[in-house]
Amino acid sequence: MAEPILQVQGLRTHFTTRQGVIKAVDGLSFNLEAGKTLCIVGESGSGKTVSSLSIMRLVDLPGRIVEGQILYRDTDLLKLDEAEMEKIRGDRIGMVFQDPMASLNPAFRIGDQIAEGILIHQEVDKAEARKRTLELLAQVGIPHPEARYGDYPHQFSGGMRQRVLIASAIACRPDILIADEPTTALDVTIQAQILKLLKEVQRNLNSAMILVTHDLGVVAAMADYVMVMYAGRMVEYADVETIFAQPRHPYTRGLLESLIRLEDTRETELAPIPGMPPDLSRLPAGCSFAPRCPAAIETCGARYPALQDISGGHQVACHLVADLAPAVDETVP
Repeated sequence: MAEPILQVQGLRTHFTTRQGVIKAVDGLSFNLEAGKTLCIVGESGSGKTVSSLSIMRLVDLPGRIVEGQILYRDTDLLKLDEAEMEKIRGDRIGMVFQDPMASLNPAFRIGDQIAEGILIHQEVDKAEARKRTLELLAQVGIPHPEARYGDYPHQFSGGMRQRVLIASAIACRPDILIADEPTTALDVTIQAQILKLLKEVQRNLNSAMILVTHDLGVVAAMADYVMVMYAGRMVEYADVETIFAQPRHPYTRGLLESLIRLEDTRETELAPIPGMPPDLSRLPAGCSFAPRCPAAIETCGARYPALQDISGGHQVACHLVADLAPAVDETVP
């Protein structure tokens, strides 16, 4: 196995509010190798986005990383001051944010916004930064880069703005690329184009990629490894084939069973997960999923299950993992 380029160990990110301490990320650990894609999945509020923002050190108050290590090539990002972190952020680690209109400054030309990162992190003059920006715009599929360089964000469609964000994120050829719901609010055709573009970029740069998504179809198309999160914690981790063919955590199974499949008819009923995600400021003592779990027993409500490696890196946090036979499903959506 190759040496991981990113190691997250015991990461905890909490938000202190009037209602209490919200444990948005609570003890997260994983490794990521160069050239591999990790998809983080789960319902809204499971901690996916906060995990990615924590890696970038972009968690705003009242949020705070209270514990853990984030090792990039043996450098603990949590021990760097802001000036040192700025040298890595946008250079060695790039991020494609969920909402391009909120991420792009409406008052500046898109070409200048991309070139700014190049000028900050690379020893080039403005002419070279402009040349590199035009190459990036062409690389991500923006037609007529020379003409579009001087346009403003509102002059681009949603899909084109997302391409601009990708160009900005890869401008310095990062080792790690984080994409937070990059296809949200885009139509299906544009989604496919953006995902294809991300794959091409990753292959060309041999970057490690973290892809945050709630779309299991995207996971099937993009992932090498999958991390399922629930209530701020990892509940299952495995390679993508294992997650779809042999899910072992009841929550993972619930996510997969709620999918619409090609063989379904009008009479087919979806199998939603009952109940709602828990209040992160008032988590139960036991398994957070127990109140919604059809297989829960008394032990599940009494103490939180340890994360177990059940076979070849397939990790599951469930008291009943030994009793729940693998659900084999060769169909990947």
